[in-house]
Amino acid sequence: MSASLSAPTRRRLPSWATSFGTQIVIGLVAGVLIGLLARSMPDAADGNPNWLVGTVTTIGSSYVGLLTVAVIPLVFTAIVSSIANLRQVANAARLAVQTLLWFAITALIAVVIGIVVGLVVQPGANTTVDATSAAQPKSSGSWWAFLTGLVPQNFLALGAKTTVTDAGTATTSLSFNVLQLLVIAVAIGIAALKVGEKAEPFLNFNAALLAIVQKVLWWIIRLAPIGTAALIAKAVATYGWDALGQLGWFTAAIYLGLAIVFLVVYPILIRVHGLSVRRFFSGVWPATQLGFVSRSSIGTLPLTERVTERNLGVPREYASFAVPLGATTKMDGCAAIYPAIAAIFVAQFYGLDLTLTDYLLIVVVAVIGSAATAGTTGATVMLTLTLSTLGLPLAGVGLLLAVEPIVDMGRTAVNVTGQALVPTIVAKREGILDEELYNAERRGDPFADDTADQVPVTEAPPNGGAPADAGPARTPERHPATV
Repeated sequence: MSASLSAPTRRRLPSWATSFGTQIVIGLVAGVLIGLLARSMPDAADGNPNWLVGTVTTIGSSYVGLLTVAVIPLVFTAIVSSIANLRQVANAARLAVQTLLWFAITALIAVVIGIVVGLVVQPGANTTVDATSAAQPKSSGSWWAFLTGLVPQNFLALGAKTTVTDAGTATTSLSFNVLQLLVIAVAIGIAALKVGEKAEPFLNFNAALLAIVQKVLWWIIRLAPIGTAALIAKAVATYGWDALGQLGWFTAAIYLGLAIVFLVVYPILIRVHGLSVRRFFSGVWPATQLGFVSRSSIGTLPLTERVTERNLGVPREYASFAVPLGATTKMDGCAAIYPAIAAIFVAQFYGLDLTLTDYLLIVVVAVIGSAATAGTTGATVMLTLTLSTLGLPLAGVGLLLAVEPIVDMGRTAVNVTGQALVPTIVAKREGILDEELYNAERRGDPFADDTADQVPVTEAPPNGGAPADAGPARTPERHPATV
């Protein structure tokens, strides 16, 4: 009996089932359902949240913590590496100036929209919030604190804060200032270039460390669907919509301003530069949605940098500098729209009239002082800076804390999107944008392993086709003459 034995056929899941974008959507839907279930469950006997709320809170905060842990080594190694790779570039200074200029231009547009929306909606005149219910803000901003904050206090820009409870228990928490870390990394990168050949071992070590960090980061990013489900579940279960009764007009005004910037201004800027709006949003979407649920530009920074380079075609040497800088100074939501509308709300609530000079001051603070937000959930810092500059009562900040988590989700999503938009625009204007990669089809996984960068363009990938979910093969030497 002659019969040929054929190899068993392997069952494969359809492409949509293995798509990273689909997994994110499933995570969002699952998170909403879990959040609704958790919200319907009674609290624990001791008054604490029920076990389901506690579980999703722990998972969500752990995921953001993983991303945040990757920020310090990623920012440091990426910026030092980018400076080293810019050694042969004549237009490096021009790229930096263009980046800061477009940060200012988009912030100016956003703050003007915020002022117009605030004057039209009149949020402070349409509120029933009680002034006696105002909570005290935990932090405030000042110009002097911002300027002194640029000076690093230690090598890793770490800070420690000790809190003592009424029972006498002291707890110490560590945090880091990304803006200070940028200053340190830039200084070391420039110093390494000045040292010359003796610094080559350090630069080679830094490049190897960056590759290792990116590998670990890729593993963390693959957990994004789980982290997304947990974060959105916590939002639905914890925040609710009870506070919107008194501050509904204010919340609506914020989201109206955010929507205009996100759905009108950004698309116009993209089209003016000859790029596809659909391809931009499909490329930046993973970072946008994570910013929405995490409420942290710094926590989303690794993912923002990843999509800016891999999906939008911005060269790594430039993206590794521009995106971290944007995560600290590019805040269209937190530093432009929100403080503009909130300042108008406070003035209307207390019956104070704002003059043309006051509105101009709001614009100046938004354009110049946005770095004071420091990339965290620090819009309160920016608002207190704005109110103190205008001479408005800082007690008005406490009136808005009830809806802070709800509006912060939309603010951060716009922040993150703008942090990817500006490098894309600048790269296009300077002729260094990889438009083939920008316009490439998203194959489900925009976060393919970094080994994809090592496949030469002329070398055929395995199986005679493009690597699954890896996007077009590229070499690390793309745009060698201009980037």
